[in-house]
Amino acid sequence: MIKLYDFELSGNCYKLRLLMGILGVPFERIAIDFYPGREHKSPWFLKINPLGQLPVIDDHGFILRDAQAILVYLACAYDPSGLWYPRDDARMLGRIAMWLGCADSITATASAARLHDSLFYDFDIDKCRAGAHALFRVLDEHLWFAEQEGNDWLCSSKHPTIADIACFPYVMLSEEGGVSRLPYPAVRRWTDRVKRIPGFMVMPGIFGASPAASE
Repeated sequence: MIKLYDFELSGNCYKLRLLMGILGVPFERIAIDFYPGREHKSPWFLKINPLGQLPVIDDHGFILRDAQAILVYLACAYDPSGLWYPRDDARMLGRIAMWLGCADSITATASAARLHDSLFYDFDIDKCRAGAHALFRVLDEHLWFAEQEGNDWLCSSKHPTIADIACFPYVMLSEEGGVSRLPYPAVRRWTDRVKRIPGFMVMPGIFGASPAASE
């Protein structure tokens, strides 16, 4: 069984729990006291991940760090449909890689703002919020144009990919860092669609879809 070194409030850890839940992959959660204990910087954990970061998985001795890299691995290893990471479609793989990079940028802005407000990290909060809004504007415009062409997902595909899973958590948690989603209706419609994927699971701060119709 996969071991996930996990922090309940981490969006990067959550995206792995979310994909594994959707794919029906059993896993064991090993709770790490990220805050206030900073267990991810402890000597024993640094032997697992010298970068001192979460998440990390251990799949029968295969240890992998970095949330986006782990999403790629999980989709390749555990999705027999091939829809979440279509390895035979070069253009789709390029789009997925592009949005995985965007997910890292969302982490560096919207997530950083959340860490500043919730866990008192010393970040330039104005820069973080401005960066998050710049990304959300790009995301909203992209999703709006995709909708006009009948596509619901980030990679202009009929099925969601790991790109949607990668970008979703810290967009949904952005309000905790003072970054409102109200100006971005296409983003809000997209997050509602993600919540309606069979197997969707919640985390603190991210709830299930409303029974009401989406916008």
